Amino acid sequence: MERFGGSQGQGNKDKNLERKFWSRERYFQILALVLVLAFSALLLFYRDKIVGLGGYGYAGAFVISALTSASIVIPVPGWVFIAALGAILDPLWVGIAAGLGGTLGEMTGYVLGYGGRLAVERNRLYLRMMGWMRKWGGLTIFVLALVPNPVFDLAGAVAGLLRYPVWKFVLFGAAGRIPKHIFFAYSGSWGINYLLFL
Repeated sequence: MERFGGSQGQGNKDKNLERKFWSRERYFQILALVLVLAFSALLLFYRDKIVGLGGYGYAGAFVISALTSASIVIPVPGWVFIAALGAILDPLWVGIAAGLGGTLGEMTGYVLGYGGRLAVERNRLYLRMMGWMRKWGGLTIFVLALVPNPVFDLAGAVAGLLRYPVWKFVLFGAAGRIPKHIFFAYSGSWGINYLLFL
């Protein structure tokens, strides 16, 4: 008598595990991961053209923020562009446009988590973020969107993985990002005014 139910039972179990691994969801996860990586590479490759979008005013602030926030693998310092636009245009409206664009751009992290959980599982920070999202959900998203940090992409991925409602992710993300981007825009405005009066 063999342990664990015999070899035939083990063979069926292996086939079932293999079948579960290559499910429709797994294909979606791989596709999402590939698309996010490709988009991040395109942002890096065309970064000079992205800077040129600032000439389009508030719409440029929206697009720049959306594109720089969409980059997951390669951090792009979008706040620099927002501060520069805040020195030229009305900083309040630059901050609002950039906050909304940044919220839209962060959907790449959400989609990555929804479909590409292979990329981040079993990491200590990931496990901590899972606990925060399960316990506080929207508050976690709000605080991480409000405070400048590189961890928000992970929060978005965890929110997607947990199937956190998209509308709540967008709402709490915008509630945190808009004040942050208004601050960046006013920093640019105040900075240029300070330099002009020296």
